[in-house]
Amino acid sequence: MTPLSYRHLQVAVCYQGYRFFDQGDFNLNLVGVRARDRQANTFNDSLYVAFKTGSQTHVFQFPVTTDPGVYWREHPANVSGTAIVKPGQYPGLWALGKHQGKYDALVQRAPVTVYRDNDGNAQLDAQGYTEKGLFGINCHRATATGTSHQVDRWSAGCQVLADVRDFDVLMAFCRKAAGLYGNRFTYTLLDEEDLWAG
Repeated sequence: MTPLSYRHLQVAVCYQGYRFFDQGDFNLNLVGVRARDRQANTFNDSLYVAFKTGSQTHVFQFPVTTDPGVYWREHPANVSGTAIVKPGQYPGLWALGKHQGKYDALVQRAPVTVYRDNDGNAQLDAQGYTEKGLFGINCHRATATGTSHQVDRWSAGCQVLADVRDFDVLMAFCRKAAGLYGNRFTYTLLDEEDLWAG
């Protein structure tokens, strides 16, 4: 996916009517962008982390999946269907904690809206029936070493980084921000076409 400037990301987020954090050092904007390809089982989405230090702007782009892997699309763990996060802005969605009690990650602490994909095929059905609540939609890594190329079982709805080194960078930023602003992080999810709106 295309690298974006700080200003481009800011305009895209604000155009949707969402808040963009532009005051203070390490005031993180965590912005996921879902790719147009709805059948991929790869890390073809992006997580952008944008913030300022002094007058300097910074944008980091990490390969992620914002979609559940094909395994969970075909074998939903929830009777209502597999969770697919609906595009939107979710204030204070995550806090630093333990993913499944195992390792440091961003864990869900506020409601999120998800579509429920329950037709048992590989196609991502991000439309129709939605639910809002606490579903364990975390932001975590895939493999503990190196880079994952297939999503498979790594995500049943979570936002998952492909490369453990990227994840470590993200966690360092989040720890720094938590010390300044508190341990809550807003997440904004856009569709790829939203980057070029307006």
